[in-house]
Amino acid sequence: MTESASSSVQSARAALAERLREVRLDAGITKRELAARCGWHESKSSRIESAKTPPSDADIRLWCLACGADGQAPDLVAANRQADSMYVQWRRLQRTGLKRLQQADLPLYKRTKHLKVYCSNVVPGFLQTPGYATALLQAIATFRGLPDDVAEAVNARMDRSRLVRQGNRRLAIVIEEGVLHYRIGDAGTMAGQLGSLLSVMDLPSVSLGVIPAGAERSMWPIETFTVFDDERVHHEPLSASVKITAPDEVVQYLKAFGELHRQAVYGAEARALIVRAIEALT
Repeated sequence: MTESASSSVQSARAALAERLREVRLDAGITKRELAARCGWHESKSSRIESAKTPPSDADIRLWCLACGADGQAPDLVAANRQADSMYVQWRRLQRTGLKRLQQADLPLYKRTKHLKVYCSNVVPGFLQTPGYATALLQAIATFRGLPDDVAEAVNARMDRSRLVRQGNRRLAIVIEEGVLHYRIGDAGTMAGQLGSLLSVMDLPSVSLGVIPAGAERSMWPIETFTVFDDERVHHEPLSASVKITAPDEVVQYLKAFGELHRQAVYGAEARALIVRAIEALT
């Protein structure tokens, strides 16, 4: 199973903690002596080395100074900040409304040539109709108590969708069959969205697969994620936005996508599942 948001951050913090431990060991001092030089309790040194307590930038600088390794402080501080930035609370991202969130990663989308997207809960944003996007973003804004800029956010999402479909970009998208049946908006909204999916399948740059609900699974359903040029992953659980760049973690998502892609059906079989979902609306 791919790592959750919190475990991804913990992995980065554990790596930092190990680097700090190595700095101390290279200096030939104990955790107690380190604590005395830094002016804090020995237990703090233990908590930092075991990744139970994230160090502050000041803690890292003191640690390096105590170990006679001042030159390593800038790199370690940078690693610490990267770990913190991997997990960003949605409230912080969305506090000025949803429009800004839709626009935040536009530079990344502009330079990306190949997107791999897996969705287990909703139609991917790139494929959403204005009606579906409005219903979904309105639900998000209401749930989180955000400023009501849904109309502007929908426009921004549609602009991003057009951007992604331009040029020589390729989109490989896999969704669970349940996505076709989860009612976002009324029946008319869903019918329009499902009909749009049938049209999208004709685009040469888009590969859309659907994993049948009754398929025997070698890879279980997981949370939605997007891979950018096989180098970066955006993973979005309920409470946070996680941006993953560590190569070993990206590889896990690529492996998961490969398995999910193999379990999906395409072409006529996928169309049949979408048509069945449309018929179920009546």
